[in-house]
Amino acid sequence: MTRADLNPERPATAAGTGKDGIAPAGTTTHGKARRRGTVSVGMRLLQVALALVVLVIWEVLVRTDVIDDFFFPLPSEIFKTVWVWTSSGYVFPHLWFTLQEAVLALFIGGAAGLALGFVLARVNVLERLFQPFLQMFNALPRVVLAPIFLLWFGLGIWSKVAFGFTLVFFIVFFNTLEGVKSVDHVLVDNARMLGATEKQLLRHVFIPSALTWIFSSLHISVGFAITGAVVGEYLGASGGVGYAIAQAQGVFDTKGVFAGMFILMIVVLIVDLAVNRLERHLLRWRPVRSS
Repeated sequence: MTRADLNPERPATAAGTGKDGIAPAGTTTHGKARRRGTVSVGMRLLQVALALVVLVIWEVLVRTDVIDDFFFPLPSEIFKTVWVWTSSGYVFPHLWFTLQEAVLALFIGGAAGLALGFVLARVNVLERLFQPFLQMFNALPRVVLAPIFLLWFGLGIWSKVAFGFTLVFFIVFFNTLEGVKSVDHVLVDNARMLGATEKQLLRHVFIPSALTWIFSSLHISVGFAITGAVVGEYLGASGGVGYAIAQAQGVFDTKGVFAGMFILMIVVLIVDLAVNRLERHLLRWRPVRSS
């Protein structure tokens, strides 16, 4: 049994070909790929241009004393601080500390959310049993848990991992649960008629169908994992970007606060681009929808 047998949405011919397998005149798969790439590059340029416009307006408003530079320092000064932090190597130990916490929270919380989401989606009795408890825990404000984790695990890495876990787990869990439950029952019944085992159903039906939901949750979880690490460091730590931001705030260095925020935003953007590439690789079997 192959995925093609179980997935009725998978096209029978190659992308860019007609019903008889022949590409229409004047069009090729590489041509479509180039057009998609051109649109992507154009959109990236627009995004960069928008960011530059916002920064220029910010710079002008501060220099003309429309807004106070104590609360909103000049973007040029912020980037100078970012350069000093990076060129001197000051930020890298803190960034490494934060990334360790965020990666551990993302992997542990994501794995637990995936596993429990699949299990509860396949066993209705367990879903009904655990649903009210999961809803109650999800409704808890996460910030109130941070001091408790600091008491339980101390100022080290694991109190931040535990805090990040609470942010990541529920996002991945609920998306996985809905992704698996939304699988077409006709598709599952057809697969069973073809003799698919539960393992084959999981591999060829449920996981591919839920991947879109899972990656949607991962895009959000990346930011929340870093947020959990930084908030935990801000409340109590001996290192990390959140600790560096708290130190800058303690001496009223707003440029340092904004510099730490900018560095975190750049890191999240890079990680999100990596998740996007992984998503395109794992979901390359999906048919390309016309825009």
